[in-house]
Amino acid sequence: MNRPLTLAALGVGAWWAYRALRPTYSFKGKCVFITGGSRGLGLVIARQLVDAGARVAICSRDADELRRAAVDLTSRGGEVLALRCDITDRESVRATVQLVQSRIGMIDVLINNAGVIGVGPLETQELADFEWTMKTHFWGSLYSILEVLPGMRSRKAGRIVNISSIGGKIALPHLLPYTASKFALVGLSSGLRMELADAGIVVTTVCPGLMRTGSHINAEFHGQHEKEYAWFALGDTLPILSMSAESAASAILAACARGDAELVLTLPAKLAVIVQALLPSLTSEVMAMVNRWVLPGPGGIGKETLPGTESRGVLPEVATTVIDEAAERNNEWGARRASRLPS
Repeated sequence: MNRPLTLAALGVGAWWAYRALRPTYSFKGKCVFITGGSRGLGLVIARQLVDAGARVAICSRDADELRRAAVDLTSRGGEVLALRCDITDRESVRATVQLVQSRIGMIDVLINNAGVIGVGPLETQELADFEWTMKTHFWGSLYSILEVLPGMRSRKAGRIVNISSIGGKIALPHLLPYTASKFALVGLSSGLRMELADAGIVVTTVCPGLMRTGSHINAEFHGQHEKEYAWFALGDTLPILSMSAESAASAILAACARGDAELVLTLPAKLAVIVQALLPSLTSEVMAMVNRWVLPGPGGIGKETLPGTESRGVLPEVATTVIDEAAERNNEWGARRASRLPS
């Protein structure tokens, strides 16, 4: 009667023993390519990799961001390559990967981190918003993966980390383009892990919850943009709901080193995933009530967009001091820094 349960327990025990005893992956001397590595979470991950002795290449569309990030990373004593690249353009990705491999070596680890986010109700979203987020999160990640795969296959070794979001596990109102593209990335990443295992390539899917990276500065807001900014920024600020970029980066690199299939970051995000799996109808109803009673309706600037720096009106700057400091620390302000940064 208990034989199936016994066999299952033995199987689980053997799996945990395997995880505990297998060698830990070291980043020292490895060539790591990080998309969107010039600011925010990507830059924090790059710092930790430099400290671990990796050779790091980062890419971004913004030359000034890249210059500042390169100074930051090289000051830590690491070997760093910073390159302009539009990951939504496959030829740009191909040329960038080739340049990385010719200058600092074959890519051992790819971290797909680049992302964009637009906030507002469906009535304020254009088809172009869906297309842009899909190009960035799904196609951009796929382009990078396809370029590094031949080298990884030939060496029968490699690690790929795809940074999705809790929005790729649970649909979130007022973030539909973002969440749809992140769902697509989760599906791609999970399937790749299965298909590439025999080639010696380990794929890890990361789904962070709220993080204090400073991304509120560069997020784009539609509709009643000041109210949209308020709920978005406050969620990132609250310590119980969010985690620091440094803690998130450490957890991501540890999951990559262990070869984990999936990492969900923050306790609230983990609980939300469990509730969604067990009670999907309840989760949907709760989200619908949040949309109806908490989030602002359409109006304001409509389908136009404004960045966080121009959407701070109804929220006192003292309320976002922690994430404003994170933005300063993690190169998020850029040309938008100006006088809006609290003194």
